[in-house]
Amino acid sequence: MKTSSFLKALGLALALGSVSAAAIALPWTVQLNNAAGKPLAGAAVAIELQGRASKVSAAKPVSAEMGQRERQFQPTLLIVQTGTAVNFPNFDVVRHHVYSFSPIKVIDIKLYSGTPSEPIVFDKPGVAALGCNIHDRMSAHIIVVDTPVFAITDASGRASFELPAGEHRVKAWHPSLKALTLQGLPQAINVPGNAPSTGGHSSLTLAE
Repeated sequence: MKTSSFLKALGLALALGSVSAAAIALPWTVQLNNAAGKPLAGAAVAIELQGRASKVSAAKPVSAEMGQRERQFQPTLLIVQTGTAVNFPNFDVVRHHVYSFSPIKVIDIKLYSGTPSEPIVFDKPGVAALGCNIHDRMSAHIIVVDTPVFAITDASGRASFELPAGEHRVKAWHPSLKALTLQGLPQAINVPGNAPSTGGHSSLTLAE
């Protein structure tokens, strides 16, 4: 093989290797704590991946569900990506009137049973607080984020992800914040290119 051909082949192999390395996602655990160092359970965590597109593709519509059962919203916290169509099925024998006056989406689904014929598309990031105009004790939140990588922390304040190498920004929200936007955390998640296949762990703080 000529030297020039060999160098071209070597360069292509290295480039492909770099692409493959960048495309590998590793298991990564996030521990979310409050300012006092206590775990934050039931918090929404969104990770904005370095160099990755964040919008939902129009060719791949995404849907989710915020139901009503036993006169409660289920789930009480739903996190979706911008562009997601959310259905509001009523599984109760009584009718509900779902509403929200939140800046990202005003909702007014008057007294109904079953499932409304049209879902509601959440096309702006932020927090939508939901209520029922008939049953005051019913409440829930829909968190809308500009990334496909998100989760809700478990009872220990932990959330699991599959992350590629890079420095990734993190946003989070917790009901105790009573805020209509997610909070950008000062700490980024740094996944090294030489991270072990077992992945890693990041401990982050959300100031309430």
